[in-house]
Amino acid sequence: MPEQKRDYYEVLGVSKGASEDELKKAYRKLAKQYHPDLNPGDKTAEAKFKEVNEAYEILSDPQKRSRYDQFGHAGVDPSYGGGSPFGGAYDMGDIDLGDLFGSFFGGGFGGGGFGGGQRQNPNAPRKGDTLRASVTISFEEAAFGCEKELNLTRSETCETCHGTGCAPGTTADTCPDCRGTGQIRIQRGGGAFSFSTTAPCSRCGGKGKIIHQPCDACRGSGSVKKQRKITVTIPAGIDNGQAVSLRGQGGAGVNGGPAGDLLISVSVRPSDKFHRDGTAVYLDQTVSFAQAALGARLTIPTIDGNVEYDLPAGTQPGTVFRLRGKGIPAVNGRGRGDQFVTVQVKVPSSLNREQREALEAFAQAMGEDNVDTGKGFFDKRRKKK
Repeated sequence: MPEQKRDYYEVLGVSKGASEDELKKAYRKLAKQYHPDLNPGDKTAEAKFKEVNEAYEILSDPQKRSRYDQFGHAGVDPSYGGGSPFGGAYDMGDIDLGDLFGSFFGGGFGGGGFGGGQRQNPNAPRKGDTLRASVTISFEEAAFGCEKELNLTRSETCETCHGTGCAPGTTADTCPDCRGTGQIRIQRGGGAFSFSTTAPCSRCGGKGKIIHQPCDACRGSGSVKKQRKITVTIPAGIDNGQAVSLRGQGGAGVNGGPAGDLLISVSVRPSDKFHRDGTAVYLDQTVSFAQAALGARLTIPTIDGNVEYDLPAGTQPGTVFRLRGKGIPAVNGRGRGDQFVTVQVKVPSSLNREQREALEAFAQAMGEDNVDTGKGFFDKRRKKK
């Protein structure tokens, strides 16, 4: 069985997402540090120099790096972990080892091994969890913005150990079994079908380090749960179903990584007067028949308060007029929408005698001969006289 190799990213001391320039800078520094000419007779430095060169050779080649990220050392060294089942070295090309081994042994190579799982340095800084919350606001609060307070339970970096998980005055050791990678390589099968896969290190639980004296405050986790009251500023113009993101207000980061974000979903209660579509506000305004026919000065409600509007004589039912700049502010702060008012003419459901006679006279003046001109109760009363 070949000797265990360290993770190439760990060898160069860079993160898995390191850029080409970061790789080159790290390589030059280490190559100079361990160069045989500067360390004559030092076998350890010579071995590290070879290790650094091997790591850079793989990670500086995009295709080799991609295979290494997906399959680990087996993706770039076919002899690693048992060699080729077909005899001798071969180019893996685009073969998916996860699919190949899964067809032989029924799967089970996800996660940290073959078949799509990517190996990550367990000690690298990681961003904390994204937390989610919700808040309900009124129509007017959505239009003009507001502040809301939320009670939140989140993980925060332990103040006693500062996120290390170790008791004050102590440090963690690199796991000797996995050498800090958090994973161990396991040889499976035999003969022509011998191959290796990876699994979380049982000694360190996949953390890559061993804490001998855990912090009492966080029990070695590096973080503690705390209740917090968060003030959220809801921007003017936000709509129902949209969200507000507060950076750094989520869960605590791991290994010195940044805190996660807090994502707040906003629900807007509907208004009993208005409805909106984007930045436009819509309102139905009821007027009488006389107001529509003769014109009138109306008091129109808006989200800013009441405004006066002169309704032209002869306005027809369903007519829509616009109040410019009386809509919802744009959420990016660039202007406001308009308010659209639809005229609804109310037809009286019952008339007294004076009202009916006035309408009959109006109908006759308009030359309308197909309306009821009073051949009902009032007409009978007039005949009796």
